[in-house]
Amino acid sequence: MERVFGQNDPQIAEYVENLFSPSDKILEEIALRSIEQGLPEIRISSIDGTHLEVIVRAIGAKKAVEIGTLGGYSGTCICRGMGADGRLYTMEINELNAQVAKESFIKAGFEKNIEIHLGPALLNLPRINKFGPFDLVFIDADKENYPHYLRWAAEHLRIGGVVLADNTFAFGEIYKESDKPTVTALRAFNKECATGGRFKSTIIPTGEGLTFAVRIK
Repeated sequence: MERVFGQNDPQIAEYVENLFSPSDKILEEIALRSIEQGLPEIRISSIDGTHLEVIVRAIGAKKAVEIGTLGGYSGTCICRGMGADGRLYTMEINELNAQVAKESFIKAGFEKNIEIHLGPALLNLPRINKFGPFDLVFIDADKENYPHYLRWAAEHLRIGGVVLADNTFAFGEIYKESDKPTVTALRAFNKECATGGRFKSTIIPTGEGLTFAVRIK
């Protein structure tokens, strides 16, 4: 039987998650504490956390930018991939989220590797330009600004650096011509990754869609 892009077999999903993303007490604690502190339940899944760490390791990233800190779950995965000499600049607009994330990074042992920048990412990103070029930019924040974040990344990633962006299936609506700002922005983001000329890109068929773009010029 021919398999199309992605798959909907829950047994395969269960197999992969059990084998490649086993129970992790640190990440489980971050997830539970985030919920208890009132953060929205929108963090990446455990298998996506594994994707992040593996990709970070594969590209040898040591300087990374995260747009959308939330409770520190994905940032911890990125730092694990970079190791003890990595540096993560993470952007968060919500003060409570930033406070929860700070505790998460302390518990995970990465407090010395991370700078949390509180406020709108589009205002804070220029403040870290001097620390570039960067190896990785992970985007998981307000979808309407994804094209703006991509433009910044194209200027401040090294050649061979990577953009990873979550939710790029637009919650199941990415194929639709739509006047919804979220869908319009994500379609523009994906199109620029695919045809803009500065990246070679694909989408990993996770549940939410994970765009994977490598800067080529």
